[in-house]
Amino acid sequence: MLSIVSTPLAKIGNTARMTTASIPAQRTLLQTLEAMAARAPEDGFTLHEIMDQLDESAFGAGLFFLALPCCIPFLYGVPQVVSLPMMALAGQMAVGREQPWMPEKFGHRKIDRKGLTQMATGGRKWLGWIETFAKPRLTGITGKKSERVIGFFLCLFSASILVPLPMTNTVPGFGVALASFGLMQKDGLMVIGGMVIGSAWIMGLLTAVALGLSTLTGS
Repeated sequence: MLSIVSTPLAKIGNTARMTTASIPAQRTLLQTLEAMAARAPEDGFTLHEIMDQLDESAFGAGLFFLALPCCIPFLYGVPQVVSLPMMALAGQMAVGREQPWMPEKFGHRKIDRKGLTQMATGGRKWLGWIETFAKPRLTGITGKKSERVIGFFLCLFSASILVPLPMTNTVPGFGVALASFGLMQKDGLMVIGGMVIGSAWIMGLLTAVALGLSTLTGS
């Protein structure tokens, strides 16, 4: 004869709530950065240590993090630290590497606690909306074949940050951040937006250089 053991529904509900509560909510990238800044030592972390703490293997996460300080107006010093590593990661995307790798001379560069705190605060202020806006759409644009083309353009955008002119980091940095976050979230529309912003900046930069050379040569 079968015996049926009944369990009170209230107990089941309590158990379910306990199980759900015991599962930690996954942090977003900006939340990870905020937590990292809060526990950073005075001299901060190296880029290698930061990438390890991001716990992401995708190029999108690394590029978004590195582009973040470039998007924040009037944040000086940090964009110059991250621009070459950004080029290194984007270049690897362009040649089709599966996993990101950072040269030692770039990986040992440090961002101090003050810089990390500024990045966390500025990132939340200027780019916090990205986390709620992004969603999977036009996913064909975020595929592996497309990544190589996108990586080539992101490398150009990153290189333009080194140009010693006003606002040379903010616009291309925003383009890289938008496109890389779109890659991470499989949001093709966001990738397109980032590519348009970055490409418009490059075209404007080339036009300004051409006009400058034309004025100098008197033609």
